[in-house]
Amino acid sequence: MRATVIPAPEPVLLDVEGATEQFPVRRVYCVGRNYADHAIEMGHDPSREPPFFFQKNADNIYNGETFPYPALSSDVHYEVELVMALSGGGADVSVEDALSKVYGYAVGIDFTRRDLQDKAKKMSRPWEAAKAFEKSAPVSAIVPAAKIGHPQMGAIWLEVNGGRKQSGDLNQMIWKLPEIIAELSKLFVLAPGDVIMTGTPAGVGPIVRGDQVACGIDGVGKLSLTVA
Repeated sequence: MRATVIPAPEPVLLDVEGATEQFPVRRVYCVGRNYADHAIEMGHDPSREPPFFFQKNADNIYNGETFPYPALSSDVHYEVELVMALSGGGADVSVEDALSKVYGYAVGIDFTRRDLQDKAKKMSRPWEAAKAFEKSAPVSAIVPAAKIGHPQMGAIWLEVNGGRKQSGDLNQMIWKLPEIIAELSKLFVLAPGDVIMTGTPAGVGPIVRGDQVACGIDGVGKLSLTVA
C-alpha cells in the first residue's frame, strides 16, 4: 500500500448477521418515491414514471443505537427502507441478472431534514444538505441473500414511542428490486460494496429529541434507536 500524505479514512463497515466479517460500504444510492402511497403524500403522481435516484455519503451509514438530531433543522423526518447490499456490479445490468449482484438485505432509515429539502426544492437546488448529513442512514446488520433469498413481499413498518407511524408491504414498490438495480446501472457503474436504499411507504413524519424509534421488515430484521 502506498503511503498517504494524511491518514487514510477508516473504511465504513456494516455488521453481517452470523458472521465475524463485515461488509465494506463503497457508495450509497437511494430511490425516491418508490411506493405509490408515499408519492401521493408528497404531492406527486404515483404512476410508473422513470425512477430517480440520489446519494448519501458512505460515512452517513452506521449501526449505532442513537441518532444525533442534526443542526440547522427543526423538522427531521424518518423514512424506513429495505436496504440492498451488492457483492457484484457493472454497467447496464439486465433485470434477469440483477439479483445475482446482491449479497444481502438490511433495514435502514433515511433520515431527512425536511425543512431544508423543501427549501431546496423551491429554489431548484440539490438536496445534499437535507439527505447526506452525519449519521443520516442507520442500517441494521445485513442478512445474506443466501440465507433469506430475495424478499418480494413482507411487512415494512416503523414506530415512534410505540405508536405505529409507517406500515406497508414490499410488494407495494413501484420499481421492484431487480428493476432498481438495472435502472441504476444505466446511470452509474455499480460495484461490490454499493448499498441501495429502496424507498419508503407512506406515513413519514417528524421526530424530536428523546423519541424512541423502532422499525423492521418481516424476514429481514429490525432496527431501533434513540433520538439524542
